[in-house]
Amino acid sequence: MSTEREDLRRRLDTIESAYEYMLAYAAQGLPSERSGRDGGKVRIELTSLSAALDGLAGAFERFGAAEPVATHEQHRDFERVLGEDAAKALAAVRLVLAQPGISSQLVDNLNASLHLRALLTDVFLVDEVLGVLGSSIPAARGAADPEEPGA
Repeated sequence: MSTEREDLRRRLDTIESAYEYMLAYAAQGLPSERSGRDGGKVRIELTSLSAALDGLAGAFERFGAAEPVATHEQHRDFERVLGEDAAKALAAVRLVLAQPGISSQLVDNLNASLHLRALLTDVFLVDEVLGVLGSSIPAARGAADPEEPGA
């Protein structure tokens, strides 16, 4: 696995993991992170999310330059979309992190943010692209199967 692919994979996994944690945290109804049993883990998760978002588009760009993507033009077009969505989600995450206390309601509102939801949809799409490009099944990669007639 390429270093570029590993970096992108780590970022995607961190984003997905942080979002899952945020969903659970939002459901707890806590007035601040100091009220829960986790000792402020929500702030740690949000900080990790922030780090993963910062540079996400660049990681996608480096991945596209290192991997045999179908069309570089479409890859660059989506990179712009990913960059814009990541920047908007990052601004929202940083706003939450700047608060002295992070309540479940605040995280619930962050989870509901269209900026974060758009970013998550982008992340799921990139995750699928990684799966297709890493597939050992030729048809999934858009290649002809050498065992099929006419291939």
